[in-house]
Amino acid sequence: MRRAGRAIILGLLLAACGRAEREASIPDDGAGLALEKAAVAAGIVADPRHLDPVGAYASATDRVCIVRQDGALQIGASIDYGDRQSCVARGAASGRETLKLDFGEACSFEARFDGERIAFPATLPSGCDRRCTGRATMTALSASRLSSADAEARAMRGPDGEPLCG
Repeated sequence: MRRAGRAIILGLLLAACGRAEREASIPDDGAGLALEKAAVAAGIVADPRHLDPVGAYASATDRVCIVRQDGALQIGASIDYGDRQSCVARGAASGRETLKLDFGEACSFEARFDGERIAFPATLPSGCDRRCTGRATMTALSASRLSSADAEARAMRGPDGEPLCG
């Protein structure tokens, strides 16, 4: 009997999780919006109007830098698995929560930025493959903010030894 009770409770919890995901995708002009505003005011959630992506980011072998040059954002991204398995891309960025990245030569896409982490999508245009050697790929690159200092972002170097953000 106890197992059956536990199974029912577990089933209800799992059903509630699925329901919460469905309801989260429905726009809410009332309590949900008020809760989000309260979270922003308390500093729990970054205010999207004040997000500044300038800085240095890294996670394992993923590196990203974003600097401001003449009022525009420049981005550099690299992955280095060693043994000639790496990617290096340098280009332009714009936006805040959704960063529009352009590494040139048919390698343009949108990345997510939440104030502390940059995440590339799991599927990138085929033009991005030209920035990689071996079996390395920039797909799903994900990096956490190390610093918001412009100088630290400019100091990051790619596997080619050159600054990622010039």
